[in-house]
Amino acid sequence: MDTLTEAEMWATARNMPKKGGKHAEMGKEMQAQCKRAKVEEARSPSVMNFENPDSLFGSFISPIKQEMFFREYWEQKPLLVQRNDPLLAAYYQSLFQLSDLKELCSQGLYYGQDINICRCVNGKKKVLNKEGKVNYMQLKKDFDQKKATIQFHQPQRFKEELWKIQEKLECYFGSLVGSNVYITPQGSQGLPPHYDDVEVFILQLEGEKHWRLYKPTVHLAREYNVESEDRIGNPTHEFILKPGDLLYFPRGTIHQADTPLGISYSTHVTISTYQNNSWGDFLLDAIPGLVFDSAKEDVVLRTSIPRQLLMQVDTADSTKKLSSLLRRLADRLENTRELRSSDMKKDFIMNRLPPCLGCDSDPLTPGGKLPKIDSKIRLQFRDHAIITVEPDQETSDEIRRDMVYVYHSLKNRRETHMMGTEDDTTSEEGTSQQTHGLRFPLSYLDALKQIWSSSTVNVKELNLISDEEKENLALSLWTECLIEVI
Repeated sequence: MDTLTEAEMWATARNMPKKGGKHAEMGKEMQAQCKRAKVEEARSPSVMNFENPDSLFGSFISPIKQEMFFREYWEQKPLLVQRNDPLLAAYYQSLFQLSDLKELCSQGLYYGQDINICRCVNGKKKVLNKEGKVNYMQLKKDFDQKKATIQFHQPQRFKEELWKIQEKLECYFGSLVGSNVYITPQGSQGLPPHYDDVEVFILQLEGEKHWRLYKPTVHLAREYNVESEDRIGNPTHEFILKPGDLLYFPRGTIHQADTPLGISYSTHVTISTYQNNSWGDFLLDAIPGLVFDSAKEDVVLRTSIPRQLLMQVDTADSTKKLSSLLRRLADRLENTRELRSSDMKKDFIMNRLPPCLGCDSDPLTPGGKLPKIDSKIRLQFRDHAIITVEPDQETSDEIRRDMVYVYHSLKNRRETHMMGTEDDTTSEEGTSQQTHGLRFPLSYLDALKQIWSSSTVNVKELNLISDEEKENLALSLWTECLIEVI
């Protein structure tokens, strides 16, 4: 069985180490190219600030300011944050450590699905997976004797603190956030030089890791790819990550890493995001709906294509016509209030993590007062719900009217986060995985926007015609735990 790539599992950047040996001197030029933020113990950041998504990300990249990060580094170049903070190092170690594997294996892990073991040999990845369930003693034997790297897929399924971090990051980015843990013994490397199709954040948890980064051959790459040593040239950055350090690099950055000799092993977690989340992806999602809606009102879009167009080899004349139609669509787009992007939105909301309320907390159920016409209400879990306008899914008529859908992730299952496989459509309980939410007539759209855009709103002031509609809307949202009465 072959090891899944980061692009396939969607985890993130892997260790790209070179087999042990001497590490090149890190010259001043290389150090200057990669920002090194030295954090003095006196100013050491506290553990993560979970007050809101913005504060979480701020503490995640501290002491770098968010404005500077997005202006100078995001999608542009690597950022290395080296911290000298024992408290932060201890917190990082608590996220995942080698000693966790024994207990985790007892819960029933499987090769390929939960764990891969591999090693980079002569510039190629050698997969050492066994079949079926992971036996801890065999796993430890391969790690110690074969110098294999252990890749643990999506540890947020088991580790609550990673769940908390990734759930807040998904709120912050508005994009799925996956993770992988890599544990590599000394003098070994798990994966050959490669680049990924995700934005990568590396947190060094245990031991030390020697990293080399190279100039991208494909900027902001859309797919994973292995690169041979003879094509990538010399590293643009080379450094050692220690516990508490953080490394960021954009998709397309070629990288490899190894555990130095003299360091018993290295553990790091790779947190990744923004796979297939570009303007190009958004256009692919939004343009079909724009064309469909425009054609209803613009007769030019409803005129026939030329005879035998689909049979022609040379379509130069038709491309001129298409350019004209695209400009027409662009003009219409500037005056469009609602731009449909239901597929990307639904994919995000259906596959993201649920709110982290604690492992021992009960499933969300409606609580507090029932909303009435005189109630004041407030939206809950704003970051976990979306509003879309799309054709009615519950009718099969040729002409389907538009409806408003409110989708949310409050009932998503943490256990299946980022683990999408062909047989994932049904859970262990035999229930089909589905999008959770509500369906309303299009006339409810303004009232929903009212609730979403206000800190509080009186039910009787909702932009609907009758009191009955206003109460029904509030009660429907309350039943899904999306509002509370205050």
